[in-house]
Amino acid sequence: MARAFGFVEYGGPETQEFLDRPELLPGPGQLAVAVRAAGVNPVDWKVRSGLLGRQGRALPFVMGQEAAGVVLRVGPDVTAFTPGDEVFGVAAAGAFAEQTLLRAGMSALKPAAVGFDQAATLAVATATADDAVRDVGLGSGATLLVLGVSGGVGSAAAQIARGRGLRVIGTASEAGRAHVEALGAVDVRYGDGVAERIAQAAPDGVDGILDLVGGDALRDAVGVLADRSKLVSTADPATATELGGRYVTRSTTSESLAALAALVAAGELDVHITARYPLAHAAEALARVESGHAKGKLVLEIS
Repeated sequence: MARAFGFVEYGGPETQEFLDRPELLPGPGQLAVAVRAAGVNPVDWKVRSGLLGRQGRALPFVMGQEAAGVVLRVGPDVTAFTPGDEVFGVAAAGAFAEQTLLRAGMSALKPAAVGFDQAATLAVATATADDAVRDVGLGSGATLLVLGVSGGVGSAAAQIARGRGLRVIGTASEAGRAHVEALGAVDVRYGDGVAERIAQAAPDGVDGILDLVGGDALRDAVGVLADRSKLVSTADPATATELGGRYVTRSTTSESLAALAALVAAGELDVHITARYPLAHAAEALARVESGHAKGKLVLEIS
């Protein structure tokens, strides 16, 4: 049996508990992996709460969507990976566990220069950032506004955008100022008067908006963008569509993940891990993300 962390019914943190499950056998297009690290993301508690729907998941449900580890077994049609490979990717069976299944088509080999903890942050948060920056579609020299830049997706998006020659303005709390500036972005405090502060930072307006917050924060800021087709949201598709933008188009592949890992290995992308927790403290890590005050990325490390 392998230890895992999940929820037994939809709801709050009180529904979470540790679970035992048998060894996993990979099906077609899958890898069975001994997990060494797993990324913790806002989507994890949103799934548990039922905000993302309550259908299609057998309960109890193991949480976590991105992991890095060592291949134990491969599915019958998998040829790109072999047992013993160090890999990372999108989990098909919950990542907060000693073992999981990864989707082979959304997994890649981990470079030796990249730690398991770093690799475990790439398949969801960093890949979302990569997709979103590409989806906005700005050329070098343009100005990108990132709403909610200090979290895991925002931290990666700012660096990826700057690497493609964009000027980045990011909204964050006053407490996040140092982190935002370390990303090479222009810091703007969110809250009342944010539109005026953005206008001061970008007197000619911005060329695109990457929204990681949604709701009123997006409504308050969208007036600085003339071309609403350059608005992409990862957080609030309804409001983005209403305002003339769209939800991010996801396109994660083995090739795109390998390219992100290469950036980390080359020192061109810092995944900004701000805290590491053992699997036994998964609830604590998830609570920190759910609070909305986590900066950068949180990771579970599994021995």
